[in-house]
This record gives sequence, C-alpha cells and structure tokens, in this order.
Amino acid sequence: MDDAEPPRIRPMTLADCDRVSEIRVLGWQFAYRGLMPQPFLDTLSAKADAERRRARFARDDGSVVNLVATRGAELIGWAAIGPYRDGEPRTGEAELYAIYLDPQYVSTGVGRALMQESLRECAARGHDRVHLWVVRGNARARRFYERAGFRADGTEEPYEVEGVAVPELRYVRELRG
Repeated sequence: MDDAEPPRIRPMTLADCDRVSEIRVLGWQFAYRGLMPQPFLDTLSAKADAERRRARFARDDGSVVNLVATRGAELIGWAAIGPYRDGEPRTGEAELYAIYLDPQYVSTGVGRALMQESLRECAARGHDRVHLWVVRGNARARRFYERAGFRADGTEEPYEVEGVAVPELRYVRELRG
C-alpha cells in the first residue's frame, strides 16, 4: 500500500478492538521506551487490553468517540475523544484521551489525519476547548501536539509506573475564537 495514500478515518467498530489494542500496546512500547520501566512495557498484553476494550465498547453511552485510521484494509491508527475529566467529574470541555499509531506509520501523516478528525468531532459536539495529557519526557508527542496547536498550560500531574515517576503535562487547544 502506498504510504502517500491519505488514510481513511472512520468510527471504530467492535470488530476493530483486537487491532486497536495491538496498536495501543505497540504505541506504548514505542513512545515510552526509556521513559517507563522496560519490564512493564514488555509485559503489556494486547489480548488483555482487547478484553477490557470490548467490555467498554459494549457499555458505551456515546460520550466517547473512538476513531480509527485505515489504509486499504489495514487498520493503522486509533484516537479516542470525549468529555474532559477533572478528576472523575466530567466538564463541558473535551479531552483527547489517546492517539496511537502502528509505529511504522509515525511521521506519515496518519497522526495528523486522526488529530484533524478528532478536533473536527470535538467542535461538532460544541466544545470550545480540548485538553490532553502527555508524558513530560515524550518529546516526540509534545512536538506533535504543539504543531497541532496545543500548548502546555502549566498543569502537571504525578504519574508513577512500577515506582518510577512519569509526570504528565496538560496541554490545551482552543477550538473557537
């Protein structure tokens, strides 16, 4: 398949859960190498993730939008957006919960296409602002988000993986005005 072919972005289906979970695990192993303990990354399970994903998908209330990117018949990326969570309570703003690609498609335009459709969906749902959280040390992701118009707002959350501090930064992008 020609990498120059633009990806097709569509809603995720139940049948996509296994591949989305595979992409999420591959994405974590790629993006967080050197930022999180390697034994933790090595033991991530796409099968276990897919079981949780199918269960969430079955009880979906429509507030979370899962999008996938495909080229031809191959599913190559995934994004999830929904209401911003300030702790547990949801607010009227949106949050990009996740955006992951099969690592072989990084820097091919697939992530940009998923981001554009995610932002379009947030605006269509009436949101004025989108938040996301990114691991502070993930320079590649931070550059990607900054090119998409997001800016760090100075909020940092502690996050720990197997005793290792992996702080996250909050980024925000205005959709209107």
